Amino acid sequence: MANKYTPKNILITGAAGFIASHVCNRLIRNYPDYKIVVLDKLDYCSSLKNLDPSRSSPNFKFIKGDIASADLVHFILQTEFIDTIMHFAAQTHVDNSFGNSFEFTKNNIYGTHVLLEACKVTGQIKRFIHVSTDEVYGETDEDAVVGNHEASQLLPTNPYSATKAGAEMLVMAYGRSYGLPVITTRGNNVYGTNQFPEKLIPKFILLAMNGKILPIHGDGSNVRSYLYCEDVAEAFEVILHRGEVGHVYNIGTKKERRVIDVARDICRLFNLDPESQIKFVENRPFNDQRYFLDDQKLKSLGWYERTTWEEGLKKTMEWYVSNPDWWGDVSGALLPHPRMLMLPGIERQFNAPDTSNSGLGSAPVTNKFNQSRMLVPSPKHNIPSQKPSLKFLIYGRTGWIGGLLGKLCEKQGIPFEYGKGRLEQRSQLLDDIQTVKPTHVFNAAGVTGRPNVDWCETHKPETIRTNVVGTLTLADICREHDLLMINYATGCIFEYDATHPLGTGVGFKEEDKPNFTGSFYSKTKAVVEELLREFDNVCTLRVRMPISSDLSNPRNFITKITRYNKVVDISNSMTILDELLPVSIEMAKRNLRGIWNFTNPGVVSHNEILQMYKDYIDPNFNWVNFSLQEQAKVIVAPRSNNELDASKLKNEFPELLSIKDSLIKYVFEPNRKTIAWEHSN
Repeated sequence: MANKYTPKNILITGAAGFIASHVCNRLIRNYPDYKIVVLDKLDYCSSLKNLDPSRSSPNFKFIKGDIASADLVHFILQTEFIDTIMHFAAQTHVDNSFGNSFEFTKNNIYGTHVLLEACKVTGQIKRFIHVSTDEVYGETDEDAVVGNHEASQLLPTNPYSATKAGAEMLVMAYGRSYGLPVITTRGNNVYGTNQFPEKLIPKFILLAMNGKILPIHGDGSNVRSYLYCEDVAEAFEVILHRGEVGHVYNIGTKKERRVIDVARDICRLFNLDPESQIKFVENRPFNDQRYFLDDQKLKSLGWYERTTWEEGLKKTMEWYVSNPDWWGDVSGALLPHPRMLMLPGIERQFNAPDTSNSGLGSAPVTNKFNQSRMLVPSPKHNIPSQKPSLKFLIYGRTGWIGGLLGKLCEKQGIPFEYGKGRLEQRSQLLDDIQTVKPTHVFNAAGVTGRPNVDWCETHKPETIRTNVVGTLTLADICREHDLLMINYATGCIFEYDATHPLGTGVGFKEEDKPNFTGSFYSKTKAVVEELLREFDNVCTLRVRMPISSDLSNPRNFITKITRYNKVVDISNSMTILDELLPVSIEMAKRNLRGIWNFTNPGVVSHNEILQMYKDYIDPNFNWVNFSLQEQAKVIVAPRSNNELDASKLKNEFPELLSIKDSLIKYVFEPNRKTIAWEHSN
């Protein structure tokens, strides 16, 4: 993966439109140090209102203008010191492209060419992100199991997608010929708030709100994949910072829906009968049956779809119900076959209404709704029942971490249930999932040894059964049910080596391969971690030498070493559960995936911990050290000692304390107060 890119001055073209406005508002909200300059000609499907969340920000600047104006583009790049371009501006509606194809060529190809040439001349652009579409791939076979990947052939089938493919060729050529740092994206259908209602979902919502017929091209069997707008905005945020120059990234989802099913879902939201509310109309000149993308490359950068279809559609419906006149008079856009007049200086003008289809009624559809007829859904009866916002299924009830998780959920008011099934029994896990209906699954179950990892050396089949087979079975079932699994793993799969020497502060990163095979326990954990990399629904948390404020718990690392006759003194990364277990719940809420070093930043030695214990808890406590060689004589399997680099976790949670500060705040200070109180009584 390339090093993280940090822009300074970003030009976003077409940012008053749908997708780009969500990207712009997100960047303004999350990165106050970035200057965002917006260039938009305010065509019929864009509006300054889309940028209301950003317009008062000091790092936002709007310029009304056309990307086809070479002089204007050059002036902006030079005077605003632009180093990054995110190029969204385009004509995008397929229906319109059949009747106004030259306008699409002018905007999508010529406009892109003007931008590229200006970048070449100024020589100051460090990133040029070109926004394309999945439609450049053309139609996907109906029986295809694997979607189009970024190297698939481009076979556009309509004037719109042909112009986008042509623009891509120019972008690629400027990247190769002039070294322009280009990145291209190709996205699935996007839906959400403030989308112009020429597109399917907002059109159907507005029609349903007014009790009008929902017109479907052809027989409605065409399949599309839909992503919620905020998920797409996050994808562009990730690509901006982590995308590699010269690469193409698909922004997609594997969850597909037929157009007829989309219409039926919208009818149900408004308590309308789909059989009487949906009418089939003449198809487009060519209507691709299916688009399907392989999105693995983008996921490797850390992006994942967060919003379910039910949740996203409900949010979208609620927004249009609350903002019925956002776009003014859009009667022409709500026709079965709209034909916009996309001429310079003309905004939202339409051809005469098409009343030829008697099944749609003789009167033109209008957006000037009669409020007494607007169908606002009743929360009790019209909206399908939704899952609770959070409900956790936890495995490891009798374990230390599993027990603490349950207490945390109770404290935070999060509904949860413990799994009853054994991890290696697939049917039992399926029964748990179907009974509990969770939003997230936490796996805190596993074999760690009784009383320690030496037990695993003589119980290898049992260790494999739970740590490997069981964990993989649970991950696979969660994947089938589209559930995120938070998996508490271990960092005891590394040992200090020549690349990561003791005492240097160079820790093992998430992408490093395990190098410690001294114990069978660690072997099983290393194997399962490597296999879990293939599951995109798993968040693996590498816990190390866990510590909690409960100093009476025999599993607590502090409790263990205070009871040993002799202790090895060596620095290690460790996990303060009182601070980090709540973080794991937050990670579930954020739908974070992949591998994470789940330790507090930094290291602490065993002697330093014991000295803190003496200072805070028991001034009479003393201990004796012995060497690793002496330790090896009294244990069956070697122990892992290492430092894990926790910078990834720290970047996600900047408030995270260093290991020594966390020990004092969460473990020793609370216990000192408790002991002082007990002595005073």
